[in-house]
Amino acid sequence: MSNNMTNNCSFEEVDTMMKYLELVIYIPIFLLGLVLNVVALLVFCVFLRKWTESTIYMTSLALMDMLLLFPLPFKMHATNHRWISSLQPLCSVLESLYFVGIYGSIYTIMCIAVDRWMAICHPFKAKQLRSPKVALGTCMGVWLLVLAVLSPTVHRFRDGKDEYFHCFHGFSKNGWSPPLIISLQVFGFLVPALVVIYCSVRTIWALQRSGQHSPQSRACVKIIYSSLSAFLVPFTPSHLGIFLQFLVHQGVIEDCSTKTQISLFIQVAMCLSNVTCCLDALCYYFIAHEVRSTKNTFRVSMISQRRATFSTSEV
Repeated sequence: MSNNMTNNCSFEEVDTMMKYLELVIYIPIFLLGLVLNVVALLVFCVFLRKWTESTIYMTSLALMDMLLLFPLPFKMHATNHRWISSLQPLCSVLESLYFVGIYGSIYTIMCIAVDRWMAICHPFKAKQLRSPKVALGTCMGVWLLVLAVLSPTVHRFRDGKDEYFHCFHGFSKNGWSPPLIISLQVFGFLVPALVVIYCSVRTIWALQRSGQHSPQSRACVKIIYSSLSAFLVPFTPSHLGIFLQFLVHQGVIEDCSTKTQISLFIQVAMCLSNVTCCLDALCYYFIAHEVRSTKNTFRVSMISQRRATFSTSEV
């Protein structure tokens, strides 16, 4: 996402450093993420053989991670090699898959947080609203949404004027337009982040208030923390970097040294954001416990709400 020269400010040192640093970051993420997500899909689709709301959401998340992993070898190649202009359509497709994987993962994690909040904090409503069919429909809706919004948007990132170009880098002015970046920050990250944080905090609070310290409750808390980590750790720095780079493109930040530091920060942050493919494995690890304890979780939540209802009616 950087240019070698902007207003006589050189980024060659940063770009040279990133040529090696990207390989160091991407290779282990790609290999580990590929293994973990293939194993997860095998477990969910072959071994568990029980399609609950949780397994449906996690299968969709694993597929999103695979979609994010697929362009990484091309991204590694593009870091060290310029592509000819005839490959711009291929580059746009790869960039679309990459961003669909990122924001599809964000919205899927948000749906998981809402589903779990509904199941634990509102068990009576959950019995009416939650079902495997609803979960499947929600996942399909997320896929259609991110594909419909991002695919045509990403194709406008390039103007097609350069004979040679770096794929995944050097987006045109259209890629940094205020409406696009503001929408990306608000609807792509801030709104899902607030939903995930709210649902996670409320769910943990409900579990602690219930006074139940069973293994099932502790497993649910671990799942919540792992989901929250898989969301905030990779995506917060990358979106902060996008915002800072946006300020550079808008001329708000003009100091050359600061622009160089921001260029390095956003490229490293975007590289590390791909670690979400591995962090999601934390969710996969705990999912078996959740599948086995779904009925117990419902029972604990319903007993707690009954107690609250009875105590209120007696006052």
